[in-house]
Amino acid sequence: MRHHVKGATTLEFALGLLVFLMLVLGIVDFARMLFTWNAANEATRAGARYAVVCDDTTQQALVLARMRALLPQVQTASVTWIPSGCTASTCQGVTVSITGLNYQWISPIVGAVAPLIPMPGFSTFLPREVMRQDPHSAAICS
Repeated sequence: MRHHVKGATTLEFALGLLVFLMLVLGIVDFARMLFTWNAANEATRAGARYAVVCDDTTQQALVLARMRALLPQVQTASVTWIPSGCTASTCQGVTVSITGLNYQWISPIVGAVAPLIPMPGFSTFLPREVMRQDPHSAAICS
């Protein structure tokens, strides 16, 4: 009778380990998604900060480069000066937005069902500041 129950402990351990690993991978994936969410918010903030301090009304590529330093997945970003068509001396502020950002799951089960999760748009508005005069960071424009 004992030889029929010999592998039961191994099977129970394997099933328990599978459930535990799925739980841990789910927690890690959710933490990565929250990190990406926070990094997208921070990237829009940093892009808007660079745009208002450095006064680059025509240099959207430089704003995008600042944003990619924090979140490499950013492909395109929208930089809108308020009011539209203003010059460096007449602009009141800037809005920087990220749209079309997707999150890639790493968990094998969730990744097979939903490989890309679309994230909402992220946006930051900052009022215009005096060009290249940031009391907290002299190197932001370099």
